[in-house]
This record gives sequence, C-alpha cells and structure tokens, in this order.
Amino acid sequence: MSKAPNSSNETDSLIRRLAGPSTGKAGLAKDQTEINRIIAEASKGSKFYENEKRKDQDLTERIDKILKLRDELTKGVDLRKIERATDVLLKEFEEQRDLSQFIVHVDMDAFYASVELLFNPILKGKPFAVGYGVLTTASYDARKFGVRSGMPGFIAKKLCPDLIFVANNFSRYSDMSKKVMTIFERYDPDMCAAGCDEGYLNITSYCNEHNMTPDACVEEIRKRVQEETKLTVSAGIAPNKMLAKICSDKNKPNGQFHLSFDSKAIIAFMHDLSIRKVPGIGRVNERLLDSIGIKTCGDIFIHRAVISLMDKQFGLHFLLRTHLGIASNVVHPIQREERKSIGSERTFNPIDDKEKLLQKLEEISVELKEDMARNGWTGRTITLKYKLDTYQGMSRIRGQVMRSLDNEEGRLFKIGKDLLLPEFPLKLRLIGLRVTKLKDLRSSEPISGIKRFFEPGKGEQSESKRQKTVAASEWEETMPGFHEDDDTDLPEDQARPEEHPPAPTTRPPNSEPARPSQEAVKVSIKPRSTVLRKAPAATSVKASQDCPICGKTLLTDNQGLNDHIDFCLSKGVILQAQSEASVESRSRQPKSKRKGH
Repeated sequence: MSKAPNSSNETDSLIRRLAGPSTGKAGLAKDQTEINRIIAEASKGSKFYENEKRKDQDLTERIDKILKLRDELTKGVDLRKIERATDVLLKEFEEQRDLSQFIVHVDMDAFYASVELLFNPILKGKPFAVGYGVLTTASYDARKFGVRSGMPGFIAKKLCPDLIFVANNFSRYSDMSKKVMTIFERYDPDMCAAGCDEGYLNITSYCNEHNMTPDACVEEIRKRVQEETKLTVSAGIAPNKMLAKICSDKNKPNGQFHLSFDSKAIIAFMHDLSIRKVPGIGRVNERLLDSIGIKTCGDIFIHRAVISLMDKQFGLHFLLRTHLGIASNVVHPIQREERKSIGSERTFNPIDDKEKLLQKLEEISVELKEDMARNGWTGRTITLKYKLDTYQGMSRIRGQVMRSLDNEEGRLFKIGKDLLLPEFPLKLRLIGLRVTKLKDLRSSEPISGIKRFFEPGKGEQSESKRQKTVAASEWEETMPGFHEDDDTDLPEDQARPEEHPPAPTTRPPNSEPARPSQEAVKVSIKPRSTVLRKAPAATSVKASQDCPICGKTLLTDNQGLNDHIDFCLSKGVILQAQSEASVESRSRQPKSKRKGH
C-alpha cells in the first residue's frame, strides 16, 4: 500500500488504521489504496488523526517488545523439536474434527440501510449512510466510494461528496430484527442471535426431519425473509460457527456459500485466507501476527514453533485450530448467566459545559437504571467511560453493591457524578456507564452446603449441566487480549448517537460493547498448553478462582490455579521445556473424541 504524499511521519500501519476497523465489509473495493490515501489526507490536522497516530505508535512499541521477546525465546532453541511437539497437538485436534452438523451463519445485508430503504424508497440507487457523527452503516452504493460503518461523517463526505446522511431509527431496526429472528427460529428454536442482524443456526435436525439438503433449507430461509420483510440475507453453510461466519461473507449481498464438509477441502480453504477474516482476530491482533510473519491462516503452520513459545501472546490452541478450520459447533441461545455487563453510552458533538455533561450523564443513568430493572439485573462494580474531544478514551471504576435499583433512585447518577467531577475541566464527545459483576435478580438463590443433598436429583442434574457448559466453552474463540484490544465504540447494532433517543427495547443479551481500556477484564480460560501440569485428581472440584498475578478469573480446581500461577511467574527460558513436556504429556493421555464442540 502506498504512503500518502508529503507525509514522512505516516507509516503504512497508520494509514491502514485511519481506514478504520471495517475495511473488510462487503461491497468495498478490493484495492483500497486510493481510498485510504484520501482518508489519511482528509484526517490530517484533526483530533481524530492525532488520536489514531498515538494508538499506532503505542502498538508499534508493543510490537517491538514482542519481537525482542521472540528473539530471546528462540535463541539457541531447537525449533524443529518444538515443531514436532506442536504437530502432535495438530494431530490431536484433527481427531476432534466434527463434520456431522450443518451450521449456518445468517447475516442481514446492510441491515440499517436496508430498513431505511423500506421506509424511504427515494434513497434507492443513491449513496447514503445511517448516522451523522460516526456512521453506523452505509448503503452498498456508498460503499463503492469507500464509505463504511465506524467512519467519521466528515471523512465519509470527503470520499463521497454526494453522500446523504440519514438519522438512526433504533425502534424501527429493533422491530424488524424481531421479525427476522422469528423466521430463523422456525428452523432452529435454539438459534443463537449474535446481534440484531445476524445469528447462528444448527439446521441438522430440520434437514433430517424434512428430508432437505442444507442448501435447499438455507435457500428457503432466505426466501422467507425476503417475502415477509422485503429484506435480503446472506448465509454461510459449514461444519462449525467460525467457518460459517467466514462463508456468509463470500457471496454478499443476497447470496449463500456452502463449504465442502471435507477436512482436506477445509484446510485448503483456510490456507490462503487472510488472518483478518477470522472471527476473534481484530485489527490489533492482525498487526501483532503480521509482525512475526503471519498474514494468512496457512502461515500459522509455518510459524507454529514461535507461536508455541509465545502462547501467552498469541494463543497456540486457538491459532492451530484456526489453521485446521476447527471450531465450536455448539449453537444455543445466550444464557443469562453468560452476560458479563450491562451499560449505556452516547456520542455527541464535543461539549465542555459541566452542567450539560452532567445532564447527559443523568439521562444515561436513568436509561441504564430502567434497562437493569426491566431485565432483572444488579451489579457490584460501576465503570464511568468517557471519550475526550481528542478521541482518547478514559474510564474510572468504583465498586458499589446495589441490591435493588428500584429503591435507589439516582444512585447510578450520583456514583457517575462522583467519578466525573474530579476530572474537570473536560471536553467530551462520548460518555457512558457500565455495571459489571452482575447478579441475576430473576434467578433463585442456589442451594448450597448440605441442603443440596436433600434435593432429589437436583445436585446431579446441576453437576451434569455444569460439565456440559464447561466442555462447550473449553475452546478459545478469540486470540488473547481480543476484547481488551478492541478500541472501537459500540458495535453496529448497539450504537446510540445523540440524534435519536434510545429505543425502549431489550438489547441482545450476548452483545457487550467494547470494554474501556483501563477496566480490569476477567475471562474464563483454561491453563495454557505451555504449562507443565499433572493430571487433576478425579475428585477435584472446579470453581471460579482469581489469579493473584494476572487477575484473571478461571474455572478450575486448586491444582489448575497453582499451575496457572506457575505459568504467570515463569521465565521465558523455561517456556520451551514446559511446552514440550505439556504436549508430550497430553499425547500420552487416552484420547477421547469430543462431539458437539
């Protein structure tokens, strides 16, 4: 990609960053060099440009540290030996491949824009975008010029001078989303909504019951959506969710793609696939992988030894499975207990007036309080998130027990105000509140202690359900740090700009806007493969435990926690020995094929 003229301080990485996170959207030109040059030129001198430049420099420094660590870890190491150990893992993963389920990813085509066309047909054939300050989506006619979601409006106008801006109408999108999801549920009552405009279906049972091929079934689904909503949907058919999502983008808009259910065909499909196309690998991860020579999924195999030694940075298991095209094929609705947070935020034109900003905060507090009360949530930690007019994001956190929001009018606002006031003077373009460490007010208190033994069958049922949940979530679905590195604002189906009041509808429970950069992120993980660990005793009990070193929450027993702490404290020079020992130990254990992953 060419550098913008007269821009000696600009790097290729900065120009790509300025282009935004949605450069892979359907309908955009394959060669975006000229588009990116215009974006870079239009951005110069703006606060947006300076903020993106700062982030690019920070990431460059991070990459330098990773490369130094790589050089230290590989110095004097027999990489071929590491590769042989990693090949044992690849063989084990291949034996876990499940080709028995027909998984479909359905993705509405330019959803917000398409809904607007239904109510304003005069826009047909014209380039238009939904949103003003930051675009939530763009029509396919606008995408031809490089306009895309997440792009500042002033840059979009530079790319397409005739661009028409349309205000968001979230209640309209929500109503249409419900209609679409109802259609999907006819084919899989246990479908998983991944937002207001996309989802995963397992159509295996439906196809068997109706004697249909997967292709015919998906064609019928798409036909029903178009007949009943006048909207189009694209779909991908594959053996697991990761592949299905990748495939749904192949024939957009209004098309479908069926990946062959053959292991060799799947590996060949993944070989030349850009690493950025993989769900769970964001633009930050893309640069990190590119720094060690990984541009495509085929490159993962070439650099498997380095990935093994740098498991903590890159995620060995996730990347090896990605190379093979193996991922979870478990499809079920998002459970309430899986939700990690609930929040609300707004973007607006920069404001420096204290009273006006406090008014915005109060509006958000009321909205969040009503949302929590309506959905039966309370929590223990409150985070204030705000973004300066320079686009730099900040957050402040306070632990606060809230038993019943109904009886604590204004409490959220008071806490948010206490966190915000010390920061003045401020000029902000975004403000939000988020509650974490949630407690479900709708669930009954779990039976604990000796009482649970007097509940016939419930203890066993709960344990069985827990084991299935743990098994289904064992495989990592993102690279390490994926959520922490996601520095975008709300996802497309969650954006709530100032020009339209929030719709009084429930957000999809699986949607969790990007976490503030300073918020402590806790995720459930299993001890990584580079840790030398003994097999846990058969009587060991797993529970949520916090690591005192890295602060992560793990679902593990005491032995697993000790192993994880050892990993956090370990020096780079012993990573190689640990990796080899762990892989060899796993290869000696009895292999059991896990279905339904």
